[in-house]
Amino acid sequence: MPFKKHINLNALPVTKAEMHEFGWNEIDIVLVTGDAYIDHPSFGIAIIGRLLASHGYKVALLPQPRHIACEDFKRFGRPRLFFGISAGNLDSIVANYTGNARIRDVDAYSPEGNPYFDNTKEKKSRIRPDRATIRYAQLAREAYSDVPVILGGIEASLRRFVHYDFQQEKLRASALEDSKADLLVYGMGETQITEIAKRCETNQSLSGISGTCEIINESLHCGSDEDNKNSLTLPSFGAISENREDFLIAELIIESNAQAINPKILFQKQKSRWIRQNPPHSPLNAQELNNIYALPFTYAPHPAFKNIPAWNMIQNSITSVRGCPGNCSFCSITRHQGNIVISRDIDSILRETDKITKLAYFRGTINDIGGPTANLYGAGCKIGHKCSRKDCLNPEPCKNLDFNPEKFINLLKTLRCTKNINHIFVSSGLRYDLLLHTPGLMEELLLYHTPGRLKIAPENLSDNVLRLMHKSSSEVFREFIKLTHKISEKYNKKPAILPYYIASHPGSTLEDMKITATESIKIGIKSCSLQDFTPTPGSISTAMYYSNLDRDTKKEIFVAKTRTHRREQREIAEKYLKNV
Repeated sequence: MPFKKHINLNALPVTKAEMHEFGWNEIDIVLVTGDAYIDHPSFGIAIIGRLLASHGYKVALLPQPRHIACEDFKRFGRPRLFFGISAGNLDSIVANYTGNARIRDVDAYSPEGNPYFDNTKEKKSRIRPDRATIRYAQLAREAYSDVPVILGGIEASLRRFVHYDFQQEKLRASALEDSKADLLVYGMGETQITEIAKRCETNQSLSGISGTCEIINESLHCGSDEDNKNSLTLPSFGAISENREDFLIAELIIESNAQAINPKILFQKQKSRWIRQNPPHSPLNAQELNNIYALPFTYAPHPAFKNIPAWNMIQNSITSVRGCPGNCSFCSITRHQGNIVISRDIDSILRETDKITKLAYFRGTINDIGGPTANLYGAGCKIGHKCSRKDCLNPEPCKNLDFNPEKFINLLKTLRCTKNINHIFVSSGLRYDLLLHTPGLMEELLLYHTPGRLKIAPENLSDNVLRLMHKSSSEVFREFIKLTHKISEKYNKKPAILPYYIASHPGSTLEDMKITATESIKIGIKSCSLQDFTPTPGSISTAMYYSNLDRDTKKEIFVAKTRTHRREQREIAEKYLKNV
């Protein structure tokens, strides 16, 4: 992206002029992203950049580079250690296309929401290329062929094995194979990236790092007896291409291994070479997570980027918790963040809140405090995450899951009494099946922390579809609605619930959508937020979408794949419910 002369020493440099303002003649690490640069911890590239800088590395950001040629990748000269490549906060295909593969006219992570470099109607070039991780890696290699290229971020993480690309409607090999990069970091990546920087600094091998994937040849796949004993081999690209059930089998093995007490090394043959996934790195502990959010973020976009919709949405939000044990079929959060819940200390959150309330743009409202599942804040496992059970929440919450709602209530009450805060809302995901077990927290949320209506995601009310989604039965949602009415009546308030439903999930028929709509009316719901299922990489639902098979029985299921079938499911719901 072309830059005017902007000097902002509080942010990491994005131009050579800014690099010189820091007094640097060379850069150690160049981080490339498909997003505009926003120095806020809601953006993964900002966290990685600040973390590396805190270790003394000279880090520059290359946000939204031109991708026709490699000239932008030469902006800072040859990086001394490596290029770090990310598509941005979203998978680039999700950012560029709707679930029905229509081109999006808005990119929330670009200035003014404009997805194009040029506003002219002729010769429009999208700011974010399709499969941006691959394209950026190719351009980095073209610019400096001898510099290591490291992939990371959610796109690389979820495309690390053979995956389905809904825009091309076909299987693709690992992004690591297609990009010819040196290494792929999966998961949140803070520990891995600092280890990679250390090894590059000392000219050590990048092989064997926990939480990474690497390319290997046939002889290394048939390696030591110890490796073979501690490994699993997934169905190959060729096998999956010939037998769709193998894709579902591979995805289920990946999910099961990620939840295992002692995860194994995973191997998968791509088109020609093998991917080796080393076991995941241990998640950060609470203090390490506190340290991440203590880094000196400016909480603002770099001045070269104006009016970014995603920034407008999250500028006053605070992450309190990381990880989710829900394992919903359609969600990739667990695969990226892990299924162990890590909560920040209250003091850490209060220090961040104090920073935000002192910023010029703050107007008295914290618009969200949460994470993948906000009401899991403070939760933990009574037996130290060594449980053989794979699901903490399905079909009902595990007896060893310690909810600890008092900790979340205490946090909310403390924030309500904080100077300069008028409102603090919880807009992140809330598990209603957990709220049933914590009515005191439910009261707090309804009375003080709901921005208009409480947003809840039952996803569907047909029990067959809920089973495929790996969610609790519809009766649980009905019990939740009863609790909501009971609390509302107690305080003479009007119940205000906005449910979120997914149309056309694999296994969902027109009859299932009719059940969802009519059951909603029966329990007093007249409007909802409705979205078509999008078969994004890295989810069991996408494997069911591609294979047309039930995740549990491996029997054939109906999958709405045509635009006509998807429209029909949406129209059934809209016939009964107002879509907002």
